[in-house]
Amino acid sequence: MELLEKLAGIESRYEELNTLIVDPAVIGDYNRLREVGQERTNLLPMVDAYREYRDTLRQRDEAKALAASEADPDMTAMAQAEVTELETKIGAMEANLKTLLVPKDPRDDRNVIVEIRAGTGGDEAGLFAAELYRMYSRYAENHRWKAELLSSSETGVGGLKEVIFMVKGKGAYSRMKFESGVHRVQRVPITESAGRIHTSTITVAVLPEVDEVEIAIPDKDIEIDVYRSQGAGGQNVQKNSTAVRIHHLPSGIIVQCQDERSQLQNRLRALSILRARLYDREQAKQQSEQTATRRSQVGSGERSEKIRTYNYPQSRVTDHRINLTSYRLTSVLDGELDEFIDELNQRDQAEKLQAAGL
Repeated sequence: MELLEKLAGIESRYEELNTLIVDPAVIGDYNRLREVGQERTNLLPMVDAYREYRDTLRQRDEAKALAASEADPDMTAMAQAEVTELETKIGAMEANLKTLLVPKDPRDDRNVIVEIRAGTGGDEAGLFAAELYRMYSRYAENHRWKAELLSSSETGVGGLKEVIFMVKGKGAYSRMKFESGVHRVQRVPITESAGRIHTSTITVAVLPEVDEVEIAIPDKDIEIDVYRSQGAGGQNVQKNSTAVRIHHLPSGIIVQCQDERSQLQNRLRALSILRARLYDREQAKQQSEQTATRRSQVGSGERSEKIRTYNYPQSRVTDHRINLTSYRLTSVLDGELDEFIDELNQRDQAEKLQAAGL
């Protein structure tokens, strides 16, 4: 059985790692020790589940043998009932094992940097960008994560031209990674006297946080400018030059941060955003080069892809990737996104299982 062969191979690798982790040569190499320890930790849930599955298969086979050889009708009936119960348990175990066998995205447990930008629609797009920021902040709060503002640019009418924030919490990327794309809002703007419905768009990018080891940025590759922070409408909000603008010369990427009172804090935040963008660009490049890789049907994560529509007149939210519609617009904007995110994750998992031949 292919499943059993794959699991046996994983168990063999796990035992090999148990030997390596006490090898003096590995212990003396910190990076190698960390790699071995991490791989061993990642394999442990699969190995534990496989061993329980294998033991349950043995129990099932023993019950089958007993049912076939037992002369007492009552004992035969009891053995057959046990076989039925174990078969049900084995089916659930196999489903779980297949899920565990799907390669986990190593970024899933990371914090995320979310970038929201107003698109077409003028002031109305900026107003909805602010509402999406609130929606994701509430979503983070519902999951007991922390949303931390990194940078923002206001429109002057209560909206946001751009807002960048970090969501800190275990599994944040695994839940929010499908939010990248174009979000469309359909409603009557407060400035519309004729009551006509307008359509505006907002772009969302979700990037995993990246540490300095993964993306090294040499000093020679960046130009850093400092300037006074500006408030809405252009008024100075700081007398000292605390805002930071970083220009990454090789890529042309420019990042600005001004929301912290400390120049050092703004610089650290700008570098964090820059690393995430460079990492995202490299990942996109690798994916484009892997032309044989099947693109996910639930969404490619491209910035230009229209992923969701928020229709106010009908109190309707539709996710176009999975053809799922909810008429709970107010609740969704209050951070209740799990109905969509759960379905997106399930679809993604099913496609990965199919691609793996499981």
